[in-house]
Amino acid sequence: MGFPLDIAFVKRAEAKLGRKLPLGYIARMCQHNGGQVLATPESWNLFPIFDDSDRRRLKRTCNDIVRETVSARRRPDFPHDAVAIGENGGGDLLVFLADAATDRFADAVYWWDHETGELNEIGTAFEELNREN
Repeated sequence: MGFPLDIAFVKRAEAKLGRKLPLGYIARMCQHNGGQVLATPESWNLFPIFDDSDRRRLKRTCNDIVRETVSARRRPDFPHDAVAIGENGGGDLLVFLADAATDRFADAVYWWDHETGELNEIGTAFEELNREN
């Protein structure tokens, strides 16, 4: 179970990513920074947003979305405009794509298949995913 997250850490992550995150995602992460969601047919572990407000939170959030996105962008076929927000334990990633018309990531959630490089939309908004915790 994740810790509540101060919005200041979200703003810091957005600055590093160069875009604003979807509001539904932000609301969820501010309640529980991390955790899991169900998106058929997988269970996804959400990457936390980096929080260095104390040692315990720092330790639990070192695999944050910025770090995981930087790592993912080194992989073949990973979309250059995507942010990695979770993983299924098998190499696939849960991502948001940049909205070309704004300074935000679009609301739709995609599953990036690490074997084929394909993107599959699994929800038009983060709120559609079922929460495990």
